[in-house]
Amino acid sequence: MSSALLQVEALGVSYGDKQVVRGLNFSLAAGEIGCLLGPSGCGKTTALRAVVGFERPSAGRVVVAGEEVAHASWGLAPEKRRIGMVFQDYALFPHLSIAANVGFGLRALPRSERTARVARLLALVGLGGKAEAYPHQLSGGQQQRVALARALAPGPRLLLLDEPFSSLDSDLRTQLAREVRQILRQEHITALLVTHDQHEAFAMSDHIGVMHHGALDQWADGYTLYHKPATRFIADFIGEGVLLPGQADGRGLVHTELGPIPSSNSPPPGPVQILLRPDDIRLCADSPIQATISDRAFRGAEYLYTLRLASGARLLSLMPSHYELAVGSACGFCLSEQGVPVFAD
Repeated sequence: MSSALLQVEALGVSYGDKQVVRGLNFSLAAGEIGCLLGPSGCGKTTALRAVVGFERPSAGRVVVAGEEVAHASWGLAPEKRRIGMVFQDYALFPHLSIAANVGFGLRALPRSERTARVARLLALVGLGGKAEAYPHQLSGGQQQRVALARALAPGPRLLLLDEPFSSLDSDLRTQLAREVRQILRQEHITALLVTHDQHEAFAMSDHIGVMHHGALDQWADGYTLYHKPATRFIADFIGEGVLLPGQADGRGLVHTELGPIPSSNSPPPGPVQILLRPDDIRLCADSPIQATISDRAFRGAEYLYTLRLASGARLLSLMPSHYELAVGSACGFCLSEQGVPVFAD
């Protein structure tokens, strides 16, 4: 028997003749945090709703802690699945205090036990002094912490988060994602996040599944998705980079206008495109490979340079901001010695 706390097996969801989710397979061990990442309309929220029980699968099944909770012809009621949910809009009760919001699902407990658990959870999310406040008196980030505490209160075996930080500004989103990850780690909570923001996904998740047209293109950690994307869609969607044409020789090298470049996935002979990330390219004054700086973008600690090759092709290079070169100047550059991903042309 698998030790996975969450197993999603060949999951499909259809609305009439339209298949929104197809063939999803992934699992999470106890205490792991996973993420479904992708653009709007890719099916990630529908998949999450099938796990919690708001949608009935048309194929496959969902297993939580060894218990099958859904398959194509049956589904356990959402309230019986012991799954917590944090919604995009927080869904707090405006007329209840913060303590009452967090304790809403604990009404069956004795008062003293309920009070103690609410106090502990508010302390856990950093809101110990806000028990008597009301939602409208809190910031968006504080309201999201209340929503997290309320979802954790009944002791769910799995926590789902649907675009939980989308209403916050970008800096706060990443900061709160790290804080929530720390809380979930401390409580050894297994969680599945849905987001369109890769920075949130990287900050919070152990495993990330990139969804595209209802299917899972790749399930991996952030490093692998960035440096070894399985599909061209992931190469475009994750991070920055450019695709450069070349000719694979079948022996692990791709011949390009920059010279032979080692590949990370050994494609068969033929025309290909290689993915070059900004951190694959560094400026080297004495390099024989030359380019012209056509643009630069200041990013605080770094400059992102756009380089134009003799052929007109462009590359990106990320360098420390104290290393400053003028737009229009010529420069030499070196390539990383690591193999690069290659896609059939």
